[in-house]
Amino acid sequence: MSEKTKTHGKKSAVKQMHHHHGEHHDHPDHSIHLKRLHKVKGQIEGIEKMILDQRYCPDIINQVKAASAALRAVEAEIFKSHLRGCVKDAFSSKDPFAAEEKIQEVMKMVF
Repeated sequence: MSEKTKTHGKKSAVKQMHHHHGEHHDHPDHSIHLKRLHKVKGQIEGIEKMILDQRYCPDIINQVKAASAALRAVEAEIFKSHLRGCVKDAFSSKDPFAAEEKIQEVMKMVF
């Protein structure tokens, strides 16, 4: 189930509530990553301009690598948050179904 919540005035965010066998877990707030993602968006727009301007291939590739690295950093932080929050909570619940579900989620993300 999702419920809309207001944060920081005009911005709205969706807060996820996860229910597992009679228990609920608040979804972590990842809004801290929005600044970095906005920067990546700018990098991608810059890459598009470089392509349109027919810039030198290695220069374009270097910018793609920088944007990719920034996205990987966001991914790693969200993954860490998932492990420390969602996965830890599932294991603390002593619910073998919730724990197994999280194991399967992690396996899909890693492999």
